[in-house]
Amino acid sequence: MKQITLIALLFSTIISAQTDQKIYDIIDAISADRIKADVKTLTEFGTRNTFSDTISDTRGIGAARRWIKSEFDKISSDCNNCLNVFYQKDLVTTKMSRRVPHDAYVVNVVAIQKGTKYPNRYIIMSGDIDSRNSDGSNFTKDAPGANDNASGMAGTMEAARVLSKYQFESSIIYVGLSGEEQGLFGGAGLAKYAQEKGWDIIGILNNDMIGNITGVDGVTDNRAFRIFSEPVPANETERQRRMRRFYGGEVDGISRQLARYIHKTTKTYMPEMNPMMIYRLDRFGRGGHHRPFNDLGFAGVRIMEAHENYTQQHQDIRTENGIKYGDTFEHVNFPYAKKLTAVNAINLASLAWAPPAPKEVAIGGIVEPSAKFKWSKVDGAKGYKIYWRDTTSPTWDNSRYVEVTEFTLEGIVIDNFFFGVSAVGENGHESVVVFPNKVFR
Repeated sequence: MKQITLIALLFSTIISAQTDQKIYDIIDAISADRIKADVKTLTEFGTRNTFSDTISDTRGIGAARRWIKSEFDKISSDCNNCLNVFYQKDLVTTKMSRRVPHDAYVVNVVAIQKGTKYPNRYIIMSGDIDSRNSDGSNFTKDAPGANDNASGMAGTMEAARVLSKYQFESSIIYVGLSGEEQGLFGGAGLAKYAQEKGWDIIGILNNDMIGNITGVDGVTDNRAFRIFSEPVPANETERQRRMRRFYGGEVDGISRQLARYIHKTTKTYMPEMNPMMIYRLDRFGRGGHHRPFNDLGFAGVRIMEAHENYTQQHQDIRTENGIKYGDTFEHVNFPYAKKLTAVNAINLASLAWAPPAPKEVAIGGIVEPSAKFKWSKVDGAKGYKIYWRDTTSPTWDNSRYVEVTEFTLEGIVIDNFFFGVSAVGENGHESVVVFPNKVFR
């Protein structure tokens, strides 16, 4: 009996060492009812078109963004003023796009929860404030925008409510972005602002439509969701491009590593969910609010539902041939929106509790029977994980934990695998994996 008890204790210790109970607590704390109430409020502003009324207290984007700011202020008040809440804005003119009907300020609502150890490192969750109808430039007609994108905005606010109860080593930003439907103006403004401020951005999780489970393809699925990520940074140098040709890395850019991180965290803590890593910037020929960050060299992904219903997107509210068109409240599935909000929250927390990733990872072992690694030391890291995978595998499937900054994987031939290194904190949380960026012999 003592032996059985000892084995059981050892097993439970191993399991607990691999996961963090606080992450499960975060999942449990996400409320579908609060998300539902927030989506309802956002739809009741009538339209949130970027160029709609900014004076009214009950209609238009001005009323919507003031309400969002007031909610962030309440959240901050409940956590002893742990959030810095402010507007960030840029002027958009008719000369900038044919989709801009008149000059206006594109205003984002930003809430920053400062980290205790790495305050200038940021992980961002975003939703879009604005909505549209069939004509994206029509700013007077109703555009409730329930799923697109009150769902993402409500999810971002809910993540702030839950995560503000905790302290993190790195900073978390919760933001409502505007001007998405007319040209990603809000994201572009905040990305430029971050660059000018010298923010060290771990990544942005752009949430755009996280509340629909029944698609026009006839599939109903409340567990699958998509993670869109570009393969390599848009601003990579010619030298980096040449290195990729000989050393690999065509699917190992910083945004793709962020996508893999989200996939792994989700499968660890929410195994009932089915994350789909889509190897593309966004939907075919399109772009979301993570793109402006990608354009400046920041990691960013889009998280969204797996099955879209196009009759409920970018549509005037009407009925034709028995089909109800329009992005209205009754079409949103709130238990599903809760799940995708939880996916965001646990990844924000995991990244914000983790140490920074190694800045340099060098790889060697050419024409040798073993792969060799050297990487830069990370302050605050207890150890590191060397990851490797088959070159055709989408996920990091093998790993070795070490507490040094130089190591050789004996018997692992460098030609046959892709490799990466992450930093591991005392609490067990890991950074994003860094693909080798140097070669040594």
